[in-house]
Amino acid sequence: MTGEGDQVLAERVVKGMVARDAFSRWLGIEVLEVAPRRCTCRLTVRDDMVNGFGVAHGGIAFSLADSAFAFACNTGGSVTVSIENSVTYPAPVRVGDVLTAVAAEEATSTRLGYYRAEVTNQRGEVVALFRGTAFRTSRTHETV
Repeated sequence: MTGEGDQVLAERVVKGMVARDAFSRWLGIEVLEVAPRRCTCRLTVRDDMVNGFGVAHGGIAFSLADSAFAFACNTGGSVTVSIENSVTYPAPVRVGDVLTAVAAEEATSTRLGYYRAEVTNQRGEVVALFRGTAFRTSRTHETV
């Protein structure tokens, strides 16, 4: 169980990260929920996110999941970076879809965190499954 201080730290770290994250802002990512080792983000797919097949480029769902993952794995206050990740796309994403990514820690070791993010559309259909491994550095976030 985490304490109130952990929640305050998580919110402060993610707020600072979002303020410096021009790419997530460009994508239109909105942080819906932050908790220690967990983050939920959302975006709406725009016309300029579509590939030549008329569906959203795979990088859109990946980037949403990757941002949620990045925010989740940094909530403890240590600067934490991705060292490996993968994604699977079980369903297509279309213009106008509202995507929600929920990223959460599944396991941890001394320096590594293992995360899973599920991306769903507005109908609750899973459109991407993401797994990421994060490395916790010895640096702390400026907001800590």
